[in-house]
Amino acid sequence: MLKKTTNGYTFFEVSSAFQKSIRRGLEEEALYWGAELDKSGYGEYLWKRMRIIVSEDIGLAEPTLPAVIFSLYQMWVGLRKKKDEKNFPERLFVVHAIILLARAKKSRIVDHATITYYKGEFPRRDIPDYALDKHTMRGRRMGRGFEHFFSEGMKLENQADLEDPYFEEAKEILVGAPKASGELFDTSAYQQDN
Repeated sequence: MLKKTTNGYTFFEVSSAFQKSIRRGLEEEALYWGAELDKSGYGEYLWKRMRIIVSEDIGLAEPTLPAVIFSLYQMWVGLRKKKDEKNFPERLFVVHAIILLARAKKSRIVDHATITYYKGEFPRRDIPDYALDKHTMRGRRMGRGFEHFFSEGMKLENQADLEDPYFEEAKEILVGAPKASGELFDTSAYQQDN
């Protein structure tokens, strides 16, 4: 038997209308369908959909929005537990989240990358040379120490334009330091002969 909402809609059609309205930036429609789900007792489902939508349909276009949506969800959960509230103030968080999602810039890059790398088939890749440094068994066998790590292993692309007042001192400490029995990071639990 098909699930129905309070106003007699098919549950999955309401869910679909909700997400498609957000994708198209149709704020009033998204609010209508979201409220229909919530008033029909599907509040948890509504929040699950919104937490998916924020990555699937918005993603990198608004990179901090997932944290905001999750925070609103947590506030909804906390306030919903208070049974003495007759005015349903937790609905403020639902409406807040829906408006944010509808107005947000959209991008499906995250969804497309998920499909590509989880459903696609790729030839097996070799471990790249840049990954073989003092933190791996093969890198240590190649004699790669902190000097190699500072010249190759730490390379950053798209680096922020920030002054690093600690770089030279850190390099001097690690590259110039005598060999110690331990590593900067304890990798003994992961070592195996390859």
